[in-house]
Amino acid sequence: YPLIIDKGLWSSETKKKLYILGNRMGSSSLYEPNKTAFKIHNIKEKDYSNFNVTKTIEVHCTTLDNALKEIEVNNLDYLKIDTQGSEYEILRGMTDFHPLLIRIEVHVFSMYKNVPSWTDILGLLNQKNYIACDWKTIGSHKTKIPAEMDMIFIPNYKNSKGKELIENNQEKFISLMLIFGQINLLKIIGEELKLDIKISLEKYEDR
Repeated sequence: YPLIIDKGLWSSETKKKLYILGNRMGSSSLYEPNKTAFKIHNIKEKDYSNFNVTKTIEVHCTTLDNALKEIEVNNLDYLKIDTQGSEYEILRGMTDFHPLLIRIEVHVFSMYKNVPSWTDILGLLNQKNYIACDWKTIGSHKTKIPAEMDMIFIPNYKNSKGKELIENNQEKFISLMLIFGQINLLKIIGEELKLDIKISLEKYEDR
């Protein structure tokens, strides 16, 4: 399968320890679980054992730029990152690609040790000329704000760099905004940038 990346992703070429949670494989991470944070995530004490590290392995990691080039991917229109705390480091390894829409899991209160602050992700994406346009709560939590959430970012259409990226990829950008239910914002951007939207948006609603 030529399009499968058989390495971990990080901000540099390096080796990292992968903490495998045998009872909850989807929560395995390059960061160690932090049981002192479980209560905020509304995890019941009887379920703590699901987050026990059952094995660790060493993983060769590369950057997103290098990984995509190795499999001869030249354009990246949509990027989804859900890597249990490694999102910031993966984004740091992306300098040559400029997705039209990024969907990323953000940990406001991480259940892993030493994960960079979620505000670091916001700052990094701001530096890369992206703006946040949506977030949705993930899972349960004891706090009034989400402990984890999925956030959507698009190019900053208010400056020349963002305008150019969107204008040069109009059909793809419009399609992604429709897929992710960003209808009202698409109307505003379409009007401001005079995008060639070939369908009526009136029958669609934000979701």
